[in-house]
Amino acid sequence: MPPTLASLVHHSALKLTVRAGEERLATPVRWAHASELADPVPYMEGGELLLITALKLDAEDPEAMRRYVRRLGQAGVAGLGFAVGVHYATIPDALVDAAAEEGLPLLEVPRRTPFLAISKAVSAAIAAEQYQAVTAGFAAQRDLTKQALGGGPAGLLAALAGQVDGWAALYDATGAVVAAAPEWAARRAARLTPEVERLHARTPPASLVVGGEADRVELHTLGTSRRPRAALAVGTGAPLGTAERYAVHSAIALLTLTTERSRSLHEAEQRVGAAVLRMLLAGEPEHARTAAGILYGDLLDAPYRLIIAEAASATAARAHADGRTAPHGAPRPVDVPRPVAGERAVAAPVRAGEPPAGPLAALAEHVEAAAARAGEALLVVPDGERLVLLTADGGAAARACVGYAAAVDQARTTGQALAGRNDEPVMGLSAPAGPIAAATAYRQAEQALSVARRRGRALVEHEEVVTGSVVQLLSDDAVRAFADGLLRALREHDATGRGDLVASLRAWLSRHGQWDAAAAELGVHRHTLRYRMRRVEEILGRSLDDPDVRMELWLALKATSGTE
Repeated sequence: MPPTLASLVHHSALKLTVRAGEERLATPVRWAHASELADPVPYMEGGELLLITALKLDAEDPEAMRRYVRRLGQAGVAGLGFAVGVHYATIPDALVDAAAEEGLPLLEVPRRTPFLAISKAVSAAIAAEQYQAVTAGFAAQRDLTKQALGGGPAGLLAALAGQVDGWAALYDATGAVVAAAPEWAARRAARLTPEVERLHARTPPASLVVGGEADRVELHTLGTSRRPRAALAVGTGAPLGTAERYAVHSAIALLTLTTERSRSLHEAEQRVGAAVLRMLLAGEPEHARTAAGILYGDLLDAPYRLIIAEAASATAARAHADGRTAPHGAPRPVDVPRPVAGERAVAAPVRAGEPPAGPLAALAEHVEAAAARAGEALLVVPDGERLVLLTADGGAAARACVGYAAAVDQARTTGQALAGRNDEPVMGLSAPAGPIAAATAYRQAEQALSVARRRGRALVEHEEVVTGSVVQLLSDDAVRAFADGLLRALREHDATGRGDLVASLRAWLSRHGQWDAAAAELGVHRHTLRYRMRRVEEILGRSLDDPDVRMELWLALKATSGTE
């Protein structure tokens, strides 16, 4: 508690007497300052006890004193100390009346009390208050450290809430509340999620003050990386004092240490997870289960989904590479390493790489937070420009992926970037699988990812690939280019008005080569249709008796049906 005018009045060595402003003696005193200037206000900061002898003041002029006292009050001066027995035997009535009207505390300083004594008393009281605050801060730090070691973040938050006489809450990287003290504070903290997301967009360390109807909330980022991994909220009824500020800073330091320690453990877990995934993909589920231990053991005991995600920029580059065509224009197949004789099949060279960045980091944080809140195991492995996830089928993490993708698709539909990001991930989701089918699940996820690239969607499930129409797979530019090239000669022939070969070919193929049915659909004689099909063979130089030729022509017609 800083010194007040009342504490100075009660100081036995100073012998001060109150002459006006008794109702405001509880005003804190930031410093004691002596000045004989007629207008000392330009040199004041507010909160001072101004000491004067009225050397240059006409202290007996009522109007001059009213102006003088009013200006001191407007400047935030805490009080006025008048030394008697120097220039005036007593305090002039004009000054007493002006101080009473303004409500400014006026203290009479006896001749035997030097101004220096008052300054020393104020200085000593401020030093004592600061020492008390530092001592309380150290005590709070010890208590918070003890609680952090014994009760984790939850215990630390409970201790911090008691230290500041308010509430405290911890947020994860997505802005979700993971712990709060007291319990009711979780609801208050949840309403601040938008502000926490705004804070996460700043370069750490960063802080934000939010004023509410019933409290004042400080938000602080936690962690030392470029992207905040957590945030702390502290709510109080009034601005924090020195001791409370020490407590908050101690909590920030301890939670940052906890966060960084958790980050190191998380990276070690990722390396273990990468090893587990490699074993699964190599067809060694028992070795994988042994390596998984308690970290991922539960994940391997039930059906899981494998998800492969990559940033849209990497997807675009990969899709461009996939655009290279094989013979007859067929799309290049997804690269899945083939097993070598005598070796087990390995689906992909998964390795634990650098922590994900950009949109993949945001996706990983979103999914990990969902899994943590649900208490379920989740395997996340950065793999170059990709992110590989193994999550329980139907679990919170899988639902978080689907929800994240839905938000991305919705943002693309409305032409808005999600949360200010333009390079959102693209994901492929496998069908439910078990430990012995990990390589198959990886292949399914890659195939679904390839389809997601082609369709411009954020996520495609493998079930959509196997249950949907093959026509949807023909939307690739390379396929359309192949189809256009295959049918170009027929269209050029039709453009000269010498027959309708494309429409006749479509009708004949759709009727499975039945002449009468196709001719009836076209409204021509079957001999006319036979003539047109011979012209198709002559122009293309290929036989319609070949089932492969018929298949390619039908797919070419389907791929270009939307452009005709």
